Amino acid sequence: MKTVTIVVLTSIILVIAIVQVFQLANLKERIVGLTTNNPRAAGTGQIDMTGWTDNEKMNYEMHGTIPSRASGGSGLAGNGMVGGC
Repeated sequence: MKTVTIVVLTSIILVIAIVQVFQLANLKERIVGLTTNNPRAAGTGQIDMTGWTDNEKMNYEMHGTIPSRASGGSGLAGNGMVGGC
């Protein structure tokens, strides 16, 4: 009984992990679609980084962080405010 329970729980965790892999891939596609405004970059899967500062490019390359102004958000990243204060 104990072995069956462990196998069932492990299977459930595996299925959840597989579903989340596909959800993350879909999310990445949607984010790239929002940030590819340049016709050259559209359809290539590359993010249009024109107008990004060197710091924003580094944050994207190292951490995968997309500036809120690039993804269409209304964040305060574009006006130089630190911490939103």
